[in-house]
Amino acid sequence: MITPALSGIYNIRAVDESLCTSGQPSVAQLREIAAAGFTTVINLALHDDPRYSLPDEAGTVKSLGMVYVHIPVQFAAPTRANLLEFFSEMEAHEGEKIWVHCAANIRVSAFLGLHRVIKQGWEREPAFAQMHDLWQPDEAWSSFIASALESQSGSQETRAK
Repeated sequence: MITPALSGIYNIRAVDESLCTSGQPSVAQLREIAAAGFTTVINLALHDDPRYSLPDEAGTVKSLGMVYVHIPVQFAAPTRANLLEFFSEMEAHEGEKIWVHCAANIRVSAFLGLHRVIKQGWEREPAFAQMHDLWQPDEAWSSFIASALESQSGSQETRAK
């Protein structure tokens, strides 16, 4: 699934045939992503740091014929609204080839783990295996993940009653 042209993308992970995640791709790498048949790019990073962003990623992605979705997640302060927007976009583009990235595949790995547990019914350990392969969440992210999982558990208990 990961072609040689894509293998140089920072922290790339092929999740399955229709989903890849990574750190920030370059313009040339975005061309390779489009050539590999991906139709949607979801970016969870910010656009205001030139070390971790492109000057016009939205324009580049659109010029390559792909859909561009930007959900700017503050690394030190992810929000429930960010997560719910991510869930919504993953659902809206279900069945498509989706590339999800942030600066280093850190935000993405946490959001993907939560998506797997909350939306797809995975067990926690396998759901977060990719995240743990990349990093161990700090206090802000550990709290965010625990809160999201707790909210999910509470809403399941309420529906069951």
